[in-house]
Amino acid sequence: MSASKYTVTQQAMEEEWLEVQAAQKNPAKFRVLYNRYYEPIFRFIYKRTVDEVLAADLTSQVFLKAMQKIDKYVFKGVPFSAWLFRIASNEIAQHFRKHNKNRVVALEERTMQDLEDEYEDKEELDINITILKDVIQDLKPEEVELLELRFFEKRPFKEVADILDITENNAKVKIYRLLQKMRKRFVKQKRSD
Repeated sequence: MSASKYTVTQQAMEEEWLEVQAAQKNPAKFRVLYNRYYEPIFRFIYKRTVDEVLAADLTSQVFLKAMQKIDKYVFKGVPFSAWLFRIASNEIAQHFRKHNKNRVVALEERTMQDLEDEYEDKEELDINITILKDVIQDLKPEEVELLELRFFEKRPFKEVADILDITENNAKVKIYRLLQKMRKRFVKQKRSD
């Protein structure tokens, strides 16, 4: 898989860590982080809710919680945004549990191509939007989230792991197993056509 659009240099993370430390000492300094990450967090939530008002409300909750807990934030070698995305992911899951609704998944042609690229034996597969929707419909919410983070948003394994609060190795294993599970469905679908 190609380099992620979310890849951040070590120097940028170290500079950001200084901004986080400043915000930990003075809450007014949090504005720099808020301004940088409001749009990405909003888009992350909107992609999963497809509701602008709800996305704005949940984004506000994310930043409120982040501000309230910033003193507990510890740098772990990934961008600060991973912590914010984890809070956002939890807020989304909590919303859907509370309102007993299903998550929304936005699919694009590019996503199918990226998924096909993960498989060596592409000719055995027949991935199209209809089949992909059916396969995703049968996945557990945590599997859908893995799929979104790694393939739809192209996040590095380390960041996926941090957002989901698991180890990087565990993220790789889970994604590999998810791909195998989906592959079986793709093959089964092709054979039944």
